[in-house]
Amino acid sequence: MRPAPRSRATMASADMEPVTHFLTGACIGRAGLNRKTALATVAAVLAAEAADLDVVWGLGGPVDELKHHRGITHTFIAAPVVAGVVTLVVWGYHVWRERRRARKLATLTLEPGAPLPPSLAPRKLHLGWLYLATLIAALSHILLDWTNNYGVRPFFPFNPQWYAGSFVFIAEPVLWALFLAALVFPWLFGITDREIGARSKGPRGQYWALFALTGMVLVWILRFTTQQQALAMLRTQPITTQPVVRATVEPFPVNPFRWHAIVETSAFFQTAEINTRTGIIDSDPQRDVLFKPTETPAVQAAKQTELGKVYLDWGRWAVVRDIGQETVAGVEPPHLGPGRTWTTVEFSDLRFDYAFRGEGRSSGSAVLSGYVYIVDGRDDAGQIMNGREQK
Repeated sequence: MRPAPRSRATMASADMEPVTHFLTGACIGRAGLNRKTALATVAAVLAAEAADLDVVWGLGGPVDELKHHRGITHTFIAAPVVAGVVTLVVWGYHVWRERRRARKLATLTLEPGAPLPPSLAPRKLHLGWLYLATLIAALSHILLDWTNNYGVRPFFPFNPQWYAGSFVFIAEPVLWALFLAALVFPWLFGITDREIGARSKGPRGQYWALFALTGMVLVWILRFTTQQQALAMLRTQPITTQPVVRATVEPFPVNPFRWHAIVETSAFFQTAEINTRTGIIDSDPQRDVLFKPTETPAVQAAKQTELGKVYLDWGRWAVVRDIGQETVAGVEPPHLGPGRTWTTVEFSDLRFDYAFRGEGRSSGSAVLSGYVYIVDGRDDAGQIMNGREQK
């Protein structure tokens, strides 16, 4: 009797979370642009987040989402367009608000020379400065996404190649702390000033915002420097005696001195964890070696599916394996008649095969895994990405 198939779970997508984009946009607006025009901070926040509207492709299914994510909206061609659209939206809001203000003002009876209530004071909007704020923020989205190891395609559609700095983890708490400090402290000081009756000198927080943005660059420099140190350690302290075809190091969360290393030889992949502060490389051939899978007919067929083509275009360290009759959690396997067989082909990327994930390490089962059910070694019977089946 054939053993019951095991269920195989998929993990959620790894991507630069929206909090960093939001906070970066807010600091860009408050770094001085909000002194040039009204609504600069609001516009910069919207432009900093706008590129991720490509998530709507997910309505077409998980394979469409993978195919188009960080696509045209994350390009140098789209950034000026995104900035223009956001500028028009904010300008439209400004016009609506000014008309509303004028109507309210017309109902008031003020003494000659009396100041207007702060809520009814006119705000000057300068379209040129507003567009500059949105353009800088839109470009910051591309830059931030480039720093992590998912990558971007900034020259798409003319050049579809993926580029990734791979020196900042998807979520960086140090950046959150910098940006939150830059936004919270001016607010706290503003409360203090109002209590003692200090005169307002215009929008607050410019120097705090500049401090946070400078701090972000310094974090990048530190991480890039330790990344190069990790690569140098990998060259001087090889983890295998076999000739290395290529090697990379990927960032760990929080700790800038820890790196996830991958080397490829002609026969296998081997992972390691590097600590540039202690100079230690941790790699066990019994635990961290993944021999290159056999190219079965099912694997060849899976590579020709839409999921296979999209995944291999994106997955710089992709591993494609025929894992037998293993079901994917939440998706039924093919129901076949007598004499027919099915198998599951797994697509995974070793960039996300971190040691802290425990038993998934070096198994090829990492975040952003995809699966294809193949029938009779040739027919596509279902494509699954991030726990969702492509319909």
